[in-house]
This record gives sequence, C-alpha cells and structure tokens, in this order.
Amino acid sequence: MLRFSKVLAVVVLSLVLVMALAACGGAGATTEAPAVDQAAEAEEVEAQTLTVSGAFALFPMMTVWGEQYALTNPSVRFDITGGGAGKGITDMLSGVADIAMVSRELKQEEIDQGAFGVPVTIDAVVATVNADNPYIDEILARGLTPEAAAAIWMSQEMSTWGQFLGTDATEAITVYTRSDAAGAAEVWAKYMGGSVQEDLIGTAVNGDPGVAEAVRQDVLGIGYNNIGFAYDLSTGQQLDGLRVVPLDLNGDGQISADEDVYATKDDIAAAIAARVYPFPPARELYLVTKGEPTPVIVDLYRWILTEGQAFVGDAGYVALSAERLIEAQGLLGE
Repeated sequence: MLRFSKVLAVVVLSLVLVMALAACGGAGATTEAPAVDQAAEAEEVEAQTLTVSGAFALFPMMTVWGEQYALTNPSVRFDITGGGAGKGITDMLSGVADIAMVSRELKQEEIDQGAFGVPVTIDAVVATVNADNPYIDEILARGLTPEAAAAIWMSQEMSTWGQFLGTDATEAITVYTRSDAAGAAEVWAKYMGGSVQEDLIGTAVNGDPGVAEAVRQDVLGIGYNNIGFAYDLSTGQQLDGLRVVPLDLNGDGQISADEDVYATKDDIAAAIAARVYPFPPARELYLVTKGEPTPVIVDLYRWILTEGQAFVGDAGYVALSAERLIEAQGLLGE
C-alpha cells in the first residue's frame, strides 16, 4: 500500500506541475494496457480508448482506477483529463469525452440534455490557509463557521484577519476562489448558505492545484481545496505550506477535541464516513455519460463499484456506504 500511495502522490504532483506550466489548459493522463507481442496483439479485441474529462476532485482517483482496470482489461485504454466539472460536462455532452467526472449533483438542465450520473465515491472540500500566517495558531483554535465563511467569501464583511479573529489585527485577508467551473466552488458556496459558484468573491485561480499554490505563496491567503489537494497523499499529512482550517461545528468559537479531525487524510476521511464532517462541504462524486452508458462503460462502472472500491481509502477518498453502492449498481440495469 505504501507503493500505491507513492504512485498516487506522483499523479497529484504531476497534475500540479501541468497546471503550473499551462494554466489555461487541462491536466491529462493516458493509461494503456501492458504491451504484448505482435502475435498476441493480433488475437486481442481491438482496443477502445475511453476519454474521461472533468473534476479535479475525481482526477487522481479516476487515474488510479484506469491504471488498475487496464491491468485486467487490456482492450480498454483511458485518456483522462482534469479541467473542472463544468468542462467535463461540456466535453461529455458535446461528444468530446465519453465520461465526465463531476464533483457535485447534476443540474436539471444537464439531465434534460441527457446527462446520466452514477455515484462512485465521496470527497470533501476544506478551507486552507498559509502555514506561515502570523495568526495561524489563533485561526486553528477558532475554526470556521458557515456565517464566518459567508462573511469572507460572499459579503466580504470580514476583510481583515482582525475582524475574523475578533482582535485589532489590520492585515487584509487575501481571498482565493476558482476561475474554472468547479463543483468544489459550488459545494463550498452551499456550505455557507449560497447556491452557485458565482456567489463566491475573491481572486479567481484556475484549478484545484492553482488555488493550493496561490495560498502557499501568500502568507495572508485563504482558499478552499478538495482534500486530495490539501494533503500529501504519500505521507497522509497536510500539504507542506498549507494548513486546513477546522470547521467550528457547534459555533462556540473554539475547536474542541471532537471537532479536531484534520491532522491526517485518514482522520478527515473517517470523519466524513461517520458524517461528523458535514455534507456539504462533503459530497458524492459522479461519473456521467450522455444517455445510459455503453456496455464497455457499464463493465467499468461495475468494477469501480465492486473491486475498484478497494483503492478508494489509500487514494484519500471515502467509500460509498454498502446501501449506496447497491443503489448505484441498480442504475446500471441487469
């Protein structure tokens, strides 16, 4: 499992590097079956490439699933690109992609256009600040409520760290949000009482890796990330240069022991699974096709919802409940 975690960490690091080199583009990974000799290849069924596009939240997990599935299904290959949930939906509906990765519930207008979603795992969005923020200890001790988050990202009534902490500190909070159409942004807005990504105000940055890096480079910055981009998946610790801001669940202005569930990715994953961490900003992640999935995609989905769930925990995600897995498989028919 240690090797698996290191491989997954390389996937995430590669995505960060791609984002840094091409901020306007997507992040891609191509997964192919192991090479075979010419004689064996001639006997194989012609390989089919499934093009998958969308949410950064699901990109690392889908890359692992693609690699593992190809090992036992050599006729299926994957071209996986992370560019945000909105891009995934657009690519899928237009026929550019076979499957969209979506980190939010489908919208009615998307369903009306034929979007067919299947839940595959659970992730969460967390608030992040720079680890060297001069008030880091006070921030982590106080935590964040939906009301405070709304005052930072929506109304901007809290524009300084002193206003957030109830002190006389005058340094301005640098607020970061997503520039790409992102399920993470919509879910984060819903946590604080909003409904759409456009409710959020701040310096807009492209992609999950972009927001994480912006906060890492800004000592007074605050942003939000999917947990796969807030934690180092090879060590399970919070990403170097970032700190996850706890949620003040009972609103008493301090983080108690039972609210402090953020030390490692395993800790927060357990809190999500136990529903200690709230929904939203936790949420299910979906794979989406235009219309009902083809037989090749149905086979992939069945594997993801059975054998593929064994890879979820090490990838930093949370498995669907047994009941939800049965419901998801029921969407695929007989």
